[in-house]
Amino acid sequence: MRAVVVSDTHAPRRWKSCPPRVAEQLRGADVILHAGDVCTASVLDELAEYAPVHAVLGNNDGPDVAEWGAPERLELGLDGLAVAMVHDSGQARGRTARMRRWFPAADLVVFGHSHIPMDETGDGVRIFNPGSPTDRRRQPHGTVGLLDIRGGRLTEAKIVPVT
Repeated sequence: MRAVVVSDTHAPRRWKSCPPRVAEQLRGADVILHAGDVCTASVLDELAEYAPVHAVLGNNDGPDVAEWGAPERLELGLDGLAVAMVHDSGQARGRTARMRRWFPAADLVVFGHSHIPMDETGDGVRIFNPGSPTDRRRQPHGTVGLLDIRGGRLTEAKIVPVT
């Protein structure tokens, strides 16, 4: 299963429509995960043209994103892998332990908010932030995440530049 992970698209200020290099990554996705700060539900509709979408609410998301179906936290199984999503994972110090407490059954926790890509393992959990494809802040590139999941295992996780 190929999952494309995005976060912090901040439409319409930063995301007018799907950027071409993001669309390249979305083609062939089995599922899309959006870790919040969508800012308008039309982004989720646009992403859903590529593959089924699971999203969580970010601190800048309004009622239309909640009405679309995005909760504050989400736990789901992807090809047997226990995945959790939340927008804001809190401060960096103690993050993996906190994610383990919040999501004790998760193999992988996907989050956003910082716009800083991260792939880290600790306290028995892997945490993954794809960064932002459209609001890179202090990063050299906008980014998305790619996950390859097979038989309940995360076989590959990559951060891919898209700007």
